[in-house]
Amino acid sequence: MTDSALPEIETTVVPPSNPVNANLQVRLKGEGEKLLLILPTETETATATSWSDLWQQLKQRLNGGDRFWQPNTSVHLMATDRLLDARQLQAIADALSEVQLQLTRVFTSRRQTSVAAATAGYSVEQQAPVTGINQTLNATPVPLAEPLYLQMTVRSGMEIRHAGSVIVLGDLNPGGTVVANGDILVWGRLRGVAHAGAAGNSKCLIMALQMEPTQLRIAEFVARAPTNVPSQFYPEIAYVMSEGIRIAKAADFSKSQFSLPS
Repeated sequence: MTDSALPEIETTVVPPSNPVNANLQVRLKGEGEKLLLILPTETETATATSWSDLWQQLKQRLNGGDRFWQPNTSVHLMATDRLLDARQLQAIADALSEVQLQLTRVFTSRRQTSVAAATAGYSVEQQAPVTGINQTLNATPVPLAEPLYLQMTVRSGMEIRHAGSVIVLGDLNPGGTVVANGDILVWGRLRGVAHAGAAGNSKCLIMALQMEPTQLRIAEFVARAPTNVPSQFYPEIAYVMSEGIRIAKAADFSKSQFSLPS
């Protein structure tokens, strides 16, 4: 009696995922239903980290280790004080898309990065510049940031936040939001949500060539659009009086309308 030959068993060796370098400065962490992609600040490193270094770290972070996220998870880019242009933001968005992640919002302390991100269609929050420990201990009231100029349409789903005044050379569409610690000027149709004086300054103004807002806010005061649509539009200014937010034609508006102490 001869033993029948046993069939060969094919085995597949699954290679372990590439471990993530623990020294990477680019970080990715979960926060609720979104992910935070955190870039190192200029003050965190002894020498400035170049874009090519950041790019290599980002690729290793995304492709190394286990993927703990769900497909199409929203990503908020914490760019801090890093200067990123439109090409670099697009490269980051493409790298995220390759691993089924979606860049939706950019946090930055650089105006140039804010403009590039908003122009590309991302929601933006411009934060106060990063300060050292000694500066923080001797902190004084923070002045308004330089105005943010955007030559674009703020579309539905977009949110722009800035620590100074915001000037939009275009429309603010329904579903779009602009929040500013200073004034808001829309050189076009304002049909979304505008919140001026977000840090509490009720003397801030909201101005638009055509005022059709979903909601206006100045400091803690809130106003909604009138139910009756005017037959003709004029440039208008929204401001706060003792009874709340009022809207006046720009031609008729003057600082004397405020009840200021002598």
